Amino acid sequence: MNLLPFQPAHSLTALPATQRWLIDGLWADQAVGIVGGEPKCCKSFLVLDMAVAVASKTPCLRRFAVQQPGRVLLYAAEDALHVVRTRLEGICRIAGVALCDLDIQVITADSLRLDVAEHQALLTATVERLQPRLLVLDPFVRLHRIDENASAEVAPLLAFLRQLQRRYGLSVVVAHHAKKGGSNLRGGQALRGSSEFHAWGDSNLYLRRHGDDISLAIEHRAAASQGGISLTLNADGDDVALAVVDRMEKTVELSPISTGNKIQATLATAGAPISLTDLRSACGIRKATLLQCLSTLMGEGRVLKSSAGYSLS
Repeated sequence: MNLLPFQPAHSLTALPATQRWLIDGLWADQAVGIVGGEPKCCKSFLVLDMAVAVASKTPCLRRFAVQQPGRVLLYAAEDALHVVRTRLEGICRIAGVALCDLDIQVITADSLRLDVAEHQALLTATVERLQPRLLVLDPFVRLHRIDENASAEVAPLLAFLRQLQRRYGLSVVVAHHAKKGGSNLRGGQALRGSSEFHAWGDSNLYLRRHGDDISLAIEHRAAASQGGISLTLNADGDDVALAVVDRMEKTVELSPISTGNKIQATLATAGAPISLTDLRSACGIRKATLLQCLSTLMGEGRVLKSSAGYSLS
């Protein structure tokens, strides 16, 4: 009689801690999972930041170190290719790397349907040829025509992605929308459609927006979860990227006069034009408040803006 393969538990392969992560604390190595959130929660910016980090071995969000760098294969189903390039270039400049130096391969097909056998075969052949460390699919809703509420229809698509992960030893990140009115639910429970999505993920990231602030919750199957990470979408000229907001930056709002004085004092000590991102970090002021005060100061002729940044007039 044929038997299934087996071995004693104590002889199973064990990996050092540094080899257990693709991105330290953020995404496990060879993990499948969801980056979830309601529309306009910056899911696409987060998965693109992950792509740049893995391809360049620079910290994701300038905070989470990459342990297993390598090639990235990306399919952005909702954005035009020139938009994808612009966003990637902006993240790269903020990360201090050049997009032309990174091995990020973008699938340019008009459509990719995971519920179509021919498309599954094409994606499998592409993964086999390119051998990426990370596969990014954004968003799930554009990758099929199934009923997302039906477990019997969702499960085979997720199983196909799991098979890719196991066969080729890669990580798979899928951006997925949260359901309407799910802001009071736990991240996994707020995902749109079947509970299969939440159960499938080895690493899941959940984004929520509160005004200008974005919160990130991290969930792992085999490691401690973490919540309450504050993010903001920073712009440095035309370059836009997510950034972690340190707790020490969450100060009480100052009066407009005090805020203006703080901005001018920071610019006076800088000695050179300073970018919006660096100015916000130095002042510890909310982005909306900072922009409003800068507009007032420039209108009064106290502050100048140039291609190099902001400076005193």
